[in-house]
Amino acid sequence: MMTEIARLMPNVVSNWSEVVQSTGETIYMTIVSGIFAGIIGLILGIALVITQDGGILANKPVYQVLDKIVNLFRSIPFIILLAVIGPFTRLVVGTTIGTTGVLVPLIVGCAPFYARQVQNALLDVAPGIIEAAESVGAGPWSLIFRVYLREGAPDLVRVSVVTIISLIGLTTMAGVVGGGGLGNLAVSVGYQRFENDITLFSTLLILIMVFLVQGIGDWIVKKISH
Repeated sequence: MMTEIARLMPNVVSNWSEVVQSTGETIYMTIVSGIFAGIIGLILGIALVITQDGGILANKPVYQVLDKIVNLFRSIPFIILLAVIGPFTRLVVGTTIGTTGVLVPLIVGCAPFYARQVQNALLDVAPGIIEAAESVGAGPWSLIFRVYLREGAPDLVRVSVVTIISLIGLTTMAGVVGGGGLGNLAVSVGYQRFENDITLFSTLLILIMVFLVQGIGDWIVKKISH
């Protein structure tokens, strides 16, 4: 079996340590940036829902500001974002290269996308449930945690899966500009050195990650749906 693998993918075998390292870097970038982008995006998404017209804490000026910020950062292509916020990235983490150097752009690029996904998910919560909770005296915090987040949990998991998959794609793009990970391995080693088996194997690993995330997300949705 190993002999057959070595014959089909000789460069993968000879560069196995780089493959393992790059896989770890992609996982690291996805998890760390996903956690921070998830927290920021969730807060922004909730804020958009509760401050919009008809929201439980309707505030048009606040909503307009948040809405414009989300739209602005969602509109900037990620490659350009890497360069635009370079000084801010250097200020926060001390570098703009390597896996650590792309964490800030990944968070800034992903959080607004997730915020809009969260907003759309929470807007699907039935108004009747919200009105019923308000009628028994539920306050804003209670409505957020016991109604919006609880009732919208399945949809939140679904949009989280979409966001994580998109984030994996962004990490590969970051790798092309020196961020490390499987994207960097596929391009700088596989493509530029004409070692096509490395490019193919890197792509396969990325697809496996995507399928795992999707599978876990589907399983969680099935467990919490009611």
